[in-house]
Amino acid sequence: MTAESPGERRGRRILVTGASGIAAAASRLLAARGDNVFVVSRDGAKCAALAGELGAGAAGWQAADLTREEATVEAFAAAEAALGSIDGVIAVAGGSARRFGDGWLHNMTLDAWNAALEMNLTTMFLTVREAVRHMRAGGGSIVMTSSVLATSPQADGFSTHGYAAAKAAITSWVVPLAAAYARDRIRINVVAPGLVRTPMARRAAEDEQILAFAARKQPLVGDMLSAETVGQAMLLMLDAEAVTGQVLAVDGGWMVTSTS
Repeated sequence: MTAESPGERRGRRILVTGASGIAAAASRLLAARGDNVFVVSRDGAKCAALAGELGAGAAGWQAADLTREEATVEAFAAAEAALGSIDGVIAVAGGSARRFGDGWLHNMTLDAWNAALEMNLTTMFLTVREAVRHMRAGGGSIVMTSSVLATSPQADGFSTHGYAAAKAAITSWVVPLAAAYARDRIRINVVAPGLVRTPMARRAAEDEQILAFAARKQPLVGDMLSAETVGQAMLLMLDAEAVTGQVLAVDGGWMVTSTS
């Protein structure tokens, strides 16, 4: 579903994948500063609810399973029709595959592995591919989402090896992508959050031991990070006109703090 064209509203035209947690926070920040936001997520009800919060900043939304090629292509076409063109993409959609069996490598099935990669890496491939296709004529900015677990793992409590593999692939992928499309004036960067208080992290937020660990491991916040903090970093990378191929860790000090 799409809303009316943003018309004379000033601001950039941004597509955001995901409709809760970090994606919702980034969308609210974009709308608050005057940008036009088109939301794409699997859950239509969440898309509609978020678009309702954005007020004049809501350019529209589309319910789409971003693991499916046709659905992703259609979502980008709908976004371009609503926005006029796409200046930027914040790609957050993904999630935990614990319910499918993601966990320690020696216990994982092939189905669990495939589910984790499809949810977190296939969605990113299709999203970024379509973003590049829509931006090659006029340039743009793409921000992908990785995780601090890709480069600073924590075995106890955070061992989802399929998820980690997908996020590590995103972290490594940004450099060749940025190199390939810099000539088209497309900037591609990554934000790698630490432990963030989002719906996906409900398990962690309800575990007293994990909360105590987060207080030590993320000393800059002494807690789980807020989605708004990560959203602010997403906008920073979206806007950084001379920056491409970079990974920004927004982790409250996770990577530089030992808890041993």
